[in-house]
Amino acid sequence: MMELIVVTGGVRSGKSRWAQDKALARGAEAVTVIATAEAVDDEMRDRIEAHRRDRPSGWRTMEAPKRAGEAILAAGTDTVVLDCVTVLTGMAIGRAGAKSEAAALEAMAAEIDGILEARGARAGVLIVVTNEVGWSVHPPTALGRWYQDGLGIANQRLATAADQVVLMVSGLETRLK
Repeated sequence: MMELIVVTGGVRSGKSRWAQDKALARGAEAVTVIATAEAVDDEMRDRIEAHRRDRPSGWRTMEAPKRAGEAILAAGTDTVVLDCVTVLTGMAIGRAGAKSEAAALEAMAAEIDGILEARGARAGVLIVVTNEVGWSVHPPTALGRWYQDGLGIANQRLATAADQVVLMVSGLETRLK
């Protein structure tokens, strides 16, 4: 079973940098980053490229906007950074065409199930990046509220299963577990 480390926090709170630093601090030279974002517009393309530039050049990147659990199993390194659950679960809702809260939660849960199953099937360390979107503005749409609720549930599942949980605020870490 992989050691599971979850890092959560707000947007631009330092989560991805912390995850990279954690992998480096553990002495990992061979790291696979599972990137869940898709370059759907220029702004997202720029964000993805900035994350790529920040990573050590020898790290492997796998694009996995869906079925992240399968990517974890195929990673081929002992250290895996999954960045991030927030985008992954949002994409899952979009692909499912969720028309109800139950459908949205089911789509998100399927991704979390895959991550946790993969974690149990191999050795190493899995560092998972996610966001605390529940601290943000209350979404004006039902779909937005389903997503916010679903990510909160997903984060609870990941944190419960995790060996370590860290909250990032303004670039500072607070260990929760």
